[in-house]
Formats: sequence, C-alpha cells, structure tokens
Amino acid sequence: MKRFDCMTILSARLKDELVILSLGASVDEWYNAAPHMREASLFQQQLGCVTPQAFGLAAGLPHRRIVSLDTDGGMMFNLGILATLGNEQPKNLFVVVWDNECYQSIGGPPTHTASGRVDIAAIARGAGVEQAHTARSLEEFETHCQAGLKAEVPYVVVAKVSGSVQPDIKRKHSDGREDKYIFVRHVEATEGIVIMGPSEHN
Repeated sequence: MKRFDCMTILSARLKDELVILSLGASVDEWYNAAPHMREASLFQQQLGCVTPQAFGLAAGLPHRRIVSLDTDGGMMFNLGILATLGNEQPKNLFVVVWDNECYQSIGGPPTHTASGRVDIAAIARGAGVEQAHTARSLEEFETHCQAGLKAEVPYVVVAKVSGSVQPDIKRKHSDGREDKYIFVRHVEATEGIVIMGPSEHN
C-alpha cells in the first residue's frame, strides 16, 4: 500500500478540515494529493510535535475537524500524546500514522515498528483511545477514513505503507515560515478571528 494512494483517498473526503503534517517526502506527496487543502495544511512540523499540535487545535476549535498526518517515527518519539488523547477524548481529532517502518527522510534506518513486535494501534488502545486501528489495504484505509472523519471520539488509524515515494511530483515551493503564515491566515479567514494582528510601531 502506497502512502500517496492513501492520501488521495483521504483528500477526496476533506472540505473544511485543518491538517497538521510532518517532515520528509510526505510533505510533497500531500501537496500534490490534496491541492485544495494547501492553505488548510500546516506543513513540516518536527518529530513528536504533529499530533500534539493537532490536539491543541482540536481543543481550541472544538467545532472543527482536525486531521493529524503523523509518522511512525514521530509517534514513537512522543507516545505520551496517546495518553493525553485517551484522557481528554477530543471529539474532533482524526489521527493517521504513516507507518513505513523506517526513518525515510534520513536514509531509511528502521523504526521500532520494523521489528514486528511494536504495534502503535495497540499502544493507543492501551492508552485509552478505543478507536485505534491498523489498515493494511486501501479498502481498509478508506473505511477508517470514513469512520474517523465523523467519529465523536479520538480516532487513530495506523496505515502500513511501503517505503516508496511517489515519483515525479511537484515540490512544495514555500518554506516553513511562509507555510505558518499561510495556515494562520486561512484559520483567521475561515473562523472570523484574529490570531496574529498587525505589528505595532512605537
């Protein structure tokens, strides 16, 4: 199962959600798989920060669906977020973990899930996230997308994807700082709020 194919399935179901995603090749893949979600996506968050930031948004905007596109390496870096989700039970957070069993952006050394003994979905359930599942086919992934995007409890799907990257795709041309402002202005415009007001000059 390829990550880009999963992204294409997910993006077709998104309209006014907000998306937080990680580093590496998944950034360019999402940029191409979901062109209508570019302004609504916060790109290039550091390992261990993706789902915590998504949870913060879910808590701050409880009326809006938030999607976290995390990675196996990133989730293993901060497993405590699963306990937070288990305790807080956000009703509007859908978490996808791209589990390719390697740290792809630094050359492919294996993550803990490569051993076959570490099961992120099982860890999530043990932390109190009852709706935590593993998808190994596009059909399973689509089923969990459909359920997760309308669930009223935190919903986690671990997508077991290959390590291959979608070839010949357009590179995202903006940098992290620009992405932040694009995302914040999108949230301001769609929520009718001010997050970052004009700078004051003395």
